[in-house]
Amino acid sequence: MFSFLMTQAARARRDAKNWLEVADKVYHYRRDLLSDAELAELNQRRGELKAKIKAKADAAQLKLAIEALEQALHRTGGRVYPKTSLADNIEFFLAAAIVILGIRAYFVQPFKIPTNSMWPTYFGMKHEVFLDPKDAPGPVAQAFRLVAFGATRREVVAPVDGELMIPIVAVREDRVGVPTVDLVNGRKWLVVPAQLKKYTLYVGDAPVTFKVPSDFDFDTLVLDTFFGGRIKGREEIAALQREGRIVEKTIEMVQGGRRFNARIPMFKTGKRVARGEVAFAFDVLTGDQLFVDRFSNNFFRPKVGEGFVFRTGNIAGIGQDQYYIKRLVGTPGDTMEIKEPVLFRNGAPITGAEAFELNANRVGLYRGYKNGDNPWEKNLGLLQAGETLTVPADAFFALGDNSYNSADGRVWGFVPAKDCIGRPLFIYYPFTKRWGPAR
Repeated sequence: MFSFLMTQAARARRDAKNWLEVADKVYHYRRDLLSDAELAELNQRRGELKAKIKAKADAAQLKLAIEALEQALHRTGGRVYPKTSLADNIEFFLAAAIVILGIRAYFVQPFKIPTNSMWPTYFGMKHEVFLDPKDAPGPVAQAFRLVAFGATRREVVAPVDGELMIPIVAVREDRVGVPTVDLVNGRKWLVVPAQLKKYTLYVGDAPVTFKVPSDFDFDTLVLDTFFGGRIKGREEIAALQREGRIVEKTIEMVQGGRRFNARIPMFKTGKRVARGEVAFAFDVLTGDQLFVDRFSNNFFRPKVGEGFVFRTGNIAGIGQDQYYIKRLVGTPGDTMEIKEPVLFRNGAPITGAEAFELNANRVGLYRGYKNGDNPWEKNLGLLQAGETLTVPADAFFALGDNSYNSADGRVWGFVPAKDCIGRPLFIYYPFTKRWGPAR
């Protein structure tokens, strides 16, 4: 980098040492393959150049010795010297891959937030809906949004004239869900294999299918767009049925490769479209992508209040090996309790993170901590009203900042200490106001 500051003799000595490294490599790799004459010539030229360096010869003398060594290397180097550009590039990329894998395994690992369990501290995949196609960004803006925010477009195009209808099922008292047709194999960025969720909406009696990433929350998109953010209960669904806004239809479904007919409630959106028109479009915005510190975890115990990245392979309630991110709220021996909206640790309101205070006071988008009830199972979850729990030895307890929409320790219990990976360091993508040091 600063070679322009070196003298001509210093540059020549540097080049001579580089040539000696090449010659040493040829000697060690090919000495069993060379004839006695070739080996003698190679050693002679190596020795001459070493002597010139040791004697601090001038640049002209070093150049002559380098040229003599180079001629010998051409005759004895085989595949080691001169290297082809292909071999040189392969060696470079292999070395780079080893360095990257080493950094990822022991120091810093990239991580993508897939869901919104930590919202609004970290964003998972979000949606932006364009009910009127005129409101959708044009090609230039769409390209910018792809680069800046990882936004990818989905469109529901009407195959026939008719009204847009959405299959729905009641998930719990305040939510509805859209049944997936199937999980299918696809690709992310057109290259990386990924699993996708396939949904079917209807225009009249004609189905329209599209695919989204498996972690994308399409149910929330429908709830926000067509139901004002929430369903107030099954009574509201019954009222919509009486108004004729929800009708039942028998449709063919595919789940796990099995085809069957099912009678499903259909929500009539009231939007009529002609064949070929876009019924509605939406962008899938990528989740926050951040770097995770894997190094300090080997020397320092995780602190309550820190973001907490861990593996799930040994958590029976999850059932698959993935990386999760939550907030660490309990260490071995801690007693936990939720008195909505406040989380208590060892009998006092928990401290150690801004998110704790924001949730306790329900500031802005932070809705507070919710007592545990597990809507995905018949049994109730941990930390029900009036219930406490004690974190066992060699384990941690973690909760999401978005307590009302987080499958966390209340559902699947404790994180084995050995599965702790590290803490989030820096949000490097997308380029939003959250870009920067992780909270």
